[in-house]
Amino acid sequence: MTRRWGTLTLCAAALLPLTTGCQSAEPEPEPGPASGFTLRYEEPAATDRAAHRLLRDRAVADPVLADLNAYLTLPYAVTVIARSCSGDGTGYDPATHRIELCYDDLAEERALFAQAGSPAPDDQLAEVVRETLHHEAGHALVHALDLPDDGARAEEDAADDFARLMLLRGGPKGEDTLLTAARAYDLAAAADPEPDPEDEHAPNATRAEAHRCAVHAEAPTRHPALTTPARATCTTTWPPTRDAWIRDLAPVLRR
Repeated sequence: MTRRWGTLTLCAAALLPLTTGCQSAEPEPEPGPASGFTLRYEEPAATDRAAHRLLRDRAVADPVLADLNAYLTLPYAVTVIARSCSGDGTGYDPATHRIELCYDDLAEERALFAQAGSPAPDDQLAEVVRETLHHEAGHALVHALDLPDDGARAEEDAADDFARLMLLRGGPKGEDTLLTAARAYDLAAAADPEPDPEDEHAPNATRAEAHRCAVHAEAPTRHPALTTPARATCTTTWPPTRDAWIRDLAPVLRR
């Protein structure tokens, strides 16, 4: 919850002469948490008000951060700031320990589902936001743990793997979130089939399939439609990836 500080008016009329008047003082803001993931909203641009309302009214980010904080203890605070980014894009800044969650990105994601005829684009958008926050938290953990720097693409892949790990810990709900995010990647790939050569992420189609592979590996009986010859190796490739992240997280896992 964002706390807005106004001006505190102190008027001890019973104790001071009327000519003294009221004194105004600005209280000191309460210090934020020293560690863990925290959330703050900025006022949106006019074009981003719908995305801002969706995030706040549905409290989309709150359970994600609560789950992260229940599982991990960070050496410092990481602030998720929901804001209008004017096209800069959602991302993590290791210098300031901030995740910027961009309202304008949400509008683009929602449009993909709406154009595809989804009967509930807001519901699907909320799932995509949850996956995105876990991905950006993965970047924060890479830096907090000072994991080996194998290049930008390797870090993006690691952040995706962290999102899969965290969501699959949540059972069927997390599986559904990953499958919805995979659908969003599919729609993005169909809308723009030529991957951006400057994009550090894996191509959208690759990210979608990696999500489905991990879901299949964790819960093959719950998702029989995911059982295909192409995914025959998922049950052997995903567990070592998952377990490697858990080993890396050992210094910050809550006991």
